Amino acid sequence: MILSSSQLRALKERNDEELRKGKHGKYGYPAHTIQDLLLTIEAMKKEKKKWKQLAQERGKVLHDVLTLTIKAAPPTSDPDDEL
Repeated sequence: MILSSSQLRALKERNDEELRKGKHGKYGYPAHTIQDLLLTIEAMKKEKKKWKQLAQERGKVLHDVLTLTIKAAPPTSDPDDEL
């Protein structure tokens, strides 16, 4: 099951309310377990952003290296390459 950001926000709010109630909360998953899961989701989102930015920077650097390589050594026609 995939939750949208609004569903995650609603779940967090409901869970925070259960934590405020203390021992008088409803039956089901313990509120602390849900809180841990929500914190894990937030940490994963941050990691995903970090790796995405790293991949974009790597792509830019590779493009720059390719551009410099082409400028430094322009392709020449070699008769042996045509065979």
